[in-house]
Amino acid sequence: MRRFSQLVFDPAVKKEIIQKFQVHERDTGSPEVQIALLTERINYLTEHLKVHKKDHHSRRGLLKMVGQRRSLLNYLKRSDPVRYRVIIDKLGLRR
Repeated sequence: MRRFSQLVFDPAVKKEIIQKFQVHERDTGSPEVQIALLTERINYLTEHLKVHKKDHHSRRGLLKMVGQRRSLLNYLKRSDPVRYRVIIDKLGLRR
């Protein structure tokens, strides 16, 4: 059985997400990439919590990730609204 960290942080999956959202060739830390990686982890953890309803430790981690993603989105909205709209549309987030 594979663990959460192995599934979400599979190097191939992570590399694919980074390549899809990177701003330039060697980009791994731009807000777009960070938001995309957080969204992937949030989606996985949401599915996990649907099955394991009493896993409150993971729920707390999920809430921290959602807050971190919200902060990054607010930063991007404030600094570059065009990039903000692009990432929202690409990820299908409701904002």
